[in-house]
Amino acid sequence: MNKHPESTEPTDEHQITLRGPAELADALPYLMGFHPNDSVVMVALHGGRGRFGGRLRVGIPPAPTEWAPVADQLAQCLISGSERRDSRPDAIIAFLCQDPAEGESPHQVMERLRPFAQSLRTACGAREVPVLEALCISDGRYWSYCCPDERCCPAEGNPLALPGTTVMAAAAAYAGIQVRGSLRDMEARLEPLGTPVAQAQERALDSAGARLVSQILDVQGRRHVAEETLALARKLIERLAQAPAARPGEADAGDDRLIEADEAAAVILGLQDRETRDRAAEWMEGSEAEGALRLWRALARRCVGPYVEHSAAPLALAGWVSWSTGDEPGARVALGLALRADPDYTFAQLLHQACNEGLDPETLRRCLRGERGLRAARGDTAPEGPVGSGQPAPAPPPIPRRRTARVSAARERRAARETAPASVPAASGAGASHQRSPATRRRARGYRVQSRRGTRNGR
Repeated sequence: MNKHPESTEPTDEHQITLRGPAELADALPYLMGFHPNDSVVMVALHGGRGRFGGRLRVGIPPAPTEWAPVADQLAQCLISGSERRDSRPDAIIAFLCQDPAEGESPHQVMERLRPFAQSLRTACGAREVPVLEALCISDGRYWSYCCPDERCCPAEGNPLALPGTTVMAAAAAYAGIQVRGSLRDMEARLEPLGTPVAQAQERALDSAGARLVSQILDVQGRRHVAEETLALARKLIERLAQAPAARPGEADAGDDRLIEADEAAAVILGLQDRETRDRAAEWMEGSEAEGALRLWRALARRCVGPYVEHSAAPLALAGWVSWSTGDEPGARVALGLALRADPDYTFAQLLHQACNEGLDPETLRRCLRGERGLRAARGDTAPEGPVGSGQPAPAPPPIPRRRTARVSAARERRAARETAPASVPAASGAGASHQRSPATRRRARGYRVQSRRGTRNGR
């Protein structure tokens, strides 16, 4: 992982060649930084040696009727994004990862997802980019949808290699790349708390909402809401930073105990204003970044009941701080959850796209530093700046745009987009292009991964 986000120059670059489905399946967690449960992952390949490029991950749509349009959107997104960032891919590798449901076998999972894999191959082939390999990974086994040879790809599948026993594991350890468990585990850290905490937090959110409505009806009231939100957020960040270090696995619970329900409610509702949220995004580097990230995660867990859609703001901030500090897997998870909470949340959309395309977050960091400097030069009086800095504060934001906390409406908007009919041009064969690229002809030579000590893997 990138320990120094200011620099994008490679240091101590190493190359690992992956040959065959077994090594590809083993490499997936290292490419993503976590084990992607219930996910479709697509990775672009460049050049005759199959250098790994851009990648994207989304949840597997539960309805088979969604598979064809989603496959078309994924193919378009990966190919166009690769063209903007690097070059048009020569080929693509697809992974379908899903554990069996109750009463279902891993082999049945593979067969059930076969039409989705075919849709991905067809969508990519229609754009003249072949899918070199499509793998299904389920319950510790993998299958190839592309290899017909049962000698290497039997019907019962092959077991995944034991963790830490492969060349990819050794190379990842040397490069400092860590796999932090499953996607499900990472998402659990950001999901709403359960009862009885949820009941008390929902009452606090109701009470804070009633109080804020009366305050934002005039200019001074709106100014006070902005100042109060930023000041309270900084106070909570300082409180979290000063707390004794918790034991592994207990850090989130410890942070939750340090924040009162009414404090969380006030900051959550205050962050629904765009300008207030943007100023909070300035706490994205240095000593203040860690405390800010802990606060945004804790606030996301406090968006309970009908306030789930409000979690888009703290989740997007958590994703931004993660990306800014070099934690791309954590950023993608947080931003993905933000878009799940509110698919129309523009801040999360832009960050998610930029992170997936491998852009440098330093560009946005410079913009936020510039905004902070301009406000300080103007002598604005609203609180801002680093935690405990005592710098001048910004002007108040406009009237907060209060979000309607109806999760069903957000889901309906997302379902409407995902199920919209998509036209997929016919492709020759099983999703293959008419002409085989050099990368396709060199499939037997393996796929090239670049791992860099101290920089992003494969970037």
